[in-house]
Amino acid sequence: MASYRPEHANPAARRPRPVVLLMLAFFALQLLIFLSFRAVRPPPAPASSAPAADTAAAVPVLASAPARRDGNGSSCGGGLVYVYDLPAAFNEDLLRMCDKLAPMYSLCPYLANDGLGLPAGGTNLSSLLPRELLGSWYASDQFALEHIVRRRLLSHRCRTADPARAAAFFVPFYAGLAVGRHLWAPNATGADRDRDCAALLSWLHAQPWYRRSRGWDHFIALGRITWDFRRTSDDAWGGSFLTMPGVANITRLVIERDPWDDMDVGVPYPTGFHPRAAADVRAWQRHVARRPRPMLFAFAGAPRSAIRGDFRALLLGECQAAGAAACGALDCAEGRCIRNNALVMELFMGARFCLQPRGDSFTRRSLFDCMVAGAVPVLFWRRSAYRQYGWYLPVGDGREAEWSVFIDREKLRAGNLTVRGVLAAIPEPRVRLMRERVVEMIPRLVYAAADGGEGLGGGMEDAVDVMVDGMLRRVAEQRPRWRPT
Repeated sequence: MASYRPEHANPAARRPRPVVLLMLAFFALQLLIFLSFRAVRPPPAPASSAPAADTAAAVPVLASAPARRDGNGSSCGGGLVYVYDLPAAFNEDLLRMCDKLAPMYSLCPYLANDGLGLPAGGTNLSSLLPRELLGSWYASDQFALEHIVRRRLLSHRCRTADPARAAAFFVPFYAGLAVGRHLWAPNATGADRDRDCAALLSWLHAQPWYRRSRGWDHFIALGRITWDFRRTSDDAWGGSFLTMPGVANITRLVIERDPWDDMDVGVPYPTGFHPRAAADVRAWQRHVARRPRPMLFAFAGAPRSAIRGDFRALLLGECQAAGAAACGALDCAEGRCIRNNALVMELFMGARFCLQPRGDSFTRRSLFDCMVAGAVPVLFWRRSAYRQYGWYLPVGDGREAEWSVFIDREKLRAGNLTVRGVLAAIPEPRVRLMRERVVEMIPRLVYAAADGGEGLGGGMEDAVDVMVDGMLRRVAEQRPRWRPT
């Protein structure tokens, strides 16, 4: 039986002795010194030496947050991502049909190399790029997002093979290819365009992890614009995937989002630049920063002669009026720029600004070609960028002006201003700062070709890293909305 020891009868016995007080003071002093040294950060590492030519054209690289660590020592503090192993009919089988997915040409060359396309060394880009950077460039298709994202996520450092450990779930369905192969087929019906999407949802809704959250922690990449999946009637354009039951809670990463649907998240169009390491990105940043830019602005696009008051034709007229010394124009009629993207990149790399009107929809791949080329985009519709790519482009509180110029298109139509007049009025120091900001942003706008789990490395994030971080934040924010079943 435990014995009870009564409190000592002498109160003085409870007072600490002087030696004890001295020992406590000593240890407190040691702790204070230790914490003081911990609070002092080491000085920044000196900049690496570089040739004098590089020093004059130094390009600031976008700072990345330090790697986060969770309780398991992972660098993915927001959680891990599980990639579903779908039946082949929803992705791999579609790739095997690459020569039949589009009526005009075969998609096989553009879907090669895990969606990156043919290496630039065998294309017309090879004559434009520095030899040491040829391995980072491909002839990529603007609609290859689904294949590219799946490849990156399968080797991503935040991927887990155990769904029980996952915070988010990626569905690698190639919906753009599934719907796209029926968009121009002469006898295709609405049922044809919806068949694969309906089958995918039937499979997904049977999965326990989907049923647990009803899709709130699931996401998918769509390689076509959102409007290609929002058909409102059987005889209208596109498929109806995004209007089907069971899709409403799934986050859609899409190259053009619906600004009125919060579950759509805009992500960059794939460009031809797919670096394997941070060193490749920095080399490209230095290259575009040092490149001579004799032209004030440039425009690449095809006029729409059948459209009354075509805005692209207006911009071509603005370019011609400015003169060849101030503006370079490239007519992209009949798919010329798609077949020869080197023409576009060469044009943008020789100009300080590039005009970015809306395309057939509000967005264009050209916006990202422009920025990767180191030129400042000039916008005429806010929905072309500012209301599209919030995870990637700084917007709000005037931050758009850091990296872009917005021109009121109605004033331009009315003749109250000219493109050349607006751009020439921007002070040169301001132009230089804008170009530096654009070049800083390049890593986050491209899809790395890195095979390892660390991606580009060196703390540098590519578009997929931004995607994963954003999705994990979104899951944490949305978790209170759903009750696990």
